[in-house]
Amino acid sequence: MTRFLARALGCSILVLAGCLDIAGASEPIDLGTSLELFVDGRLIDQLKDARLEMHSPQPRENVLEFDQPWEGIYSGYETVLDTGSGFRFYYRGLPVAKHTLDAEVTCVAESADGIRWMKPKLGLYEVNGTKDNNVVLARHRGCHNLAPFLDTNPDAPADQRYKALRGTGDPGLIAMVSPDGLRWKELQADPVITKGAFDSQNNAFWSESEKRYVCYFRVFRDDTRWIARTTSKDFVHWTDPVDLDLGGKPRQHLYTNQFHPYFRAPQIYLGLPTRFFPGRRVVTEEEARRIGTPMEWGYANDCTDILFCSTRGGAEFNRMFLEAFIRPGCDLRNWTSRANYAARGMIKTPDGEISLYVKHNSGYPTNHMRRYTLRPDGFVSVSAPYSGGEMITKPFVFSGRRLALN
Repeated sequence: MTRFLARALGCSILVLAGCLDIAGASEPIDLGTSLELFVDGRLIDQLKDARLEMHSPQPRENVLEFDQPWEGIYSGYETVLDTGSGFRFYYRGLPVAKHTLDAEVTCVAESADGIRWMKPKLGLYEVNGTKDNNVVLARHRGCHNLAPFLDTNPDAPADQRYKALRGTGDPGLIAMVSPDGLRWKELQADPVITKGAFDSQNNAFWSESEKRYVCYFRVFRDDTRWIARTTSKDFVHWTDPVDLDLGGKPRQHLYTNQFHPYFRAPQIYLGLPTRFFPGRRVVTEEEARRIGTPMEWGYANDCTDILFCSTRGGAEFNRMFLEAFIRPGCDLRNWTSRANYAARGMIKTPDGEISLYVKHNSGYPTNHMRRYTLRPDGFVSVSAPYSGGEMITKPFVFSGRRLALN
């Protein structure tokens, strides 16, 4: 059994003593060979003159403009995937403020490095009089919020390598499958999940740690947008949904959830929910006119930011920090309604950093995706003032002969 006493200096940890035998210690946590992050309190027993500190990602370049006629100012609900041979963006194209079968399409962009993106000409659907486009789904209810994932279940059939759930309300979520992520079909006509609102991204994935499919989706509680979850062993039969626990924190409008297994530690699901503040107006009437704020959906009356959260399954919901992970910044067009949305997913880019992506300026002709970066695993650290501090972990065991502590 191992327990570590570490001294925190700034944002680094210096190991002072290892293999401390502590009489009467609780049953140790078995880490196996997994990477662990300080995104929750699972490993921490005591902090003395030290604290957990969240590190916000750094804004980089704009990587994707929604500039095609079938994309437009209300494009959104993005998902980024590592396909093993490159990266893909999936997103809704919507040039007008109408959620109709004719207006909404699902688009794709591709990249070899996660920095430079191109829109392939797929020739799958005719939209606006041409098949010379990047559309992978059209004239289908799934276009509103299709959020694909690459199925890593070893038992998944080859023609179902990509999966997604789609739906915006009644009758519920329909299971979608694809062999290549480009050509989609319904797994069955009947909905597989029926208890929920579903009018946001419905984020499903195969969980290596739980050995089942997991889906996080929207519900309404006390007239507030909230998150529920359900699980399945076959992607067809799902358990009764369970609301995520408040954990003593306030209930807030969480417009999206963006939960996904962190690719370096898949037993931890990281979320980047957009936090919606209805009625919190920032821009003045004159500013709204000057920047061309759309009149649809009361765009000048609300604002948003992006939170960082985590869970390991069940009803657990760790909002260790209620401060914004990504803020709107100086652009007034990011201080209006529904203007800031993180894409679901994170990838490792050639610069050695973790890249994540945020949609800004939603509802404006400048609607776009921007890349943000963090050092690997650099979401939360144990930090202390110049005088130093201490952290003692809970007892744990691990496999192997060497333990690395960053």
